[in-house]
Amino acid sequence: MRKAIAITLSSTRDRFAGGGDAGTFILQKLIAFAKGLLFNILGVCILVGIWYIVSLVTKGALPTPVATFAVLWELIKDPFYDYGPNDKGIGLQLGSSIVRVFSGFALGALVAIPAGLLIGASNFCKKMFYPIVQVLKPVSPLAWFPIGLVAFESASKATIFIIFITSLWPTLINTAFGVASLPDDHKNVAKAFGFSRWKYLTKVLLPYSLPHIITGLRLSIGVAWLVIVAGEMLSGGIGIGFFVWDSWNALSLEKVISAILIIGIVGLLLDKVFSWIEKRVTYSV
Repeated sequence: MRKAIAITLSSTRDRFAGGGDAGTFILQKLIAFAKGLLFNILGVCILVGIWYIVSLVTKGALPTPVATFAVLWELIKDPFYDYGPNDKGIGLQLGSSIVRVFSGFALGALVAIPAGLLIGASNFCKKMFYPIVQVLKPVSPLAWFPIGLVAFESASKATIFIIFITSLWPTLINTAFGVASLPDDHKNVAKAFGFSRWKYLTKVLLPYSLPHIITGLRLSIGVAWLVIVAGEMLSGGIGIGFFVWDSWNALSLEKVISAILIIGIVGLLLDKVFSWIEKRVTYSV
C-alpha cells in the first residue's frame, strides 16, 4: 500500500514538474515575442522620426507623418466605395492588383515548376535551355509590356503577362537547383525498389525538392508584387499602381506615401505567408 502511494505521489510530482517546464517554455516564448515586438516598434519609431526630420528640412515639400497618417486613415476608413471609373476606394484598387498578381504568379508557377524539374533532372535540357533562362531573366519588366500589348491587345492582360514572365524565373531556378541536388543514395534506393517514373517523381523527387520550390515561389511572389506597381502605372485603369500615379498627378504626396505604406505591408504579409509554408515543408537531416 505504501509503495502504491509513493508511486502515485511521484507521478503527481512529475506531472507538476512537466507542467512547470511547459509554463517556463510558454513564458520564454512570450518574452521573446515581446522583445521582438519592442524592437520592431523601436525601428518604426526611428523611421518615423527620420521622416519627420526630413519633412522639416525640406520645409513641407515632403508631408509630415501626421499629415500622411491622417490621409491614410481616410483611405482605409471607407476602402470599398465606388463613385465611378476614376474614383474608387483603396480596397478596390488593392483587390484588383492582388487578383492580377496571383493570376500572373499562378501562370508562372505552372510553367516554372515543370520546366525546373526538367532542367534539373536532365543535363541535356540544362545545356539547351539554361542559357535562355540566363538571357531572359535580367530583362526589365517594362521591356515586356509592349510585347504584351501586341499579343493580348489589352493593358490589363499585358500587366498579367509581365508579372508571369518576370515571376517565373526564381521558381524555375530554385526548382532546378533542388532537383539537381538530389543525392545519389535517393536515386539508388528508388532503382533498387523498382520505382516507376511516376512513383519516383511523386515519392522521391518532388518531396526532396519541395523546400527549394517553396523558396522559389516565395521569391517569385515578391517579384510579382514589385512588378504590379510599374505595370499598372503604364496600363492605367484600376489598381494600386495606377492609384500611386493618379495621386502623383493630383499632387497628393500624402496619398502616394500612404499607398507606399500599404504596398509594403501587403508585401510583408505575402512574404510571411510563404515563409510559414517554407518552414512547414523544410526538414533537417
